[in-house]
Amino acid sequence: MRTPRARLVVALILCGTVSGTALAARSREAQARDKTARAALAESNDHGRTLLAFDSMYGVDGPFVGEAFPIRGIPGDELPWTIARAQGRLDTDGHLTLTIRGLVFTDDPEVPPELRGINDEESFRAVVSCLTEEGETVVERNVITAPFPATPEGDARIRTTVELPQPCVAPTVLVLAGSEDKWFAVVGFEEEEAEE
Repeated sequence: MRTPRARLVVALILCGTVSGTALAARSREAQARDKTARAALAESNDHGRTLLAFDSMYGVDGPFVGEAFPIRGIPGDELPWTIARAQGRLDTDGHLTLTIRGLVFTDDPEVPPELRGINDEESFRAVVSCLTEEGETVVERNVITAPFPATPEGDARIRTTVELPQPCVAPTVLVLAGSEDKWFAVVGFEEEEAEE
């Protein structure tokens, strides 16, 4: 029969063993997190500094529809579009990533019923637009990507590298049709109007 003191020693040994195992597990988790963070940092160092990062785009609508008010020399599409979500990043080496979700025609009377809520383009292109110097003047420079596949639901992912003008000032990104030079979405946002 063990004495109370012997039972206390056994309990302390068991407690130490369990605690040591838990600490080792936590240490392995921390090491894995550190390794992941180091890998992410190394990957980010492979690219230039972030020049533009955004989580919102504005679908062509209102006075931007058509040719009256082009953005960086590019007219809006002749019909209004809406975009559910967008996320993008452009770095100083010209690496561009852009994820587009739900870029489709709006459900408005001016849109033919058969087009409402869909994308009728097989591909989207991106435009990186900068202001730059030309001698003593400032000019717009637009760099257009190759086409990237787009679904009828308006989803697409663009991942490419463009040659940025030097300098590249006030950069913005637009999404164009795959078939013509008209924009569907541009970096920006509009607050949703409250339903009454």
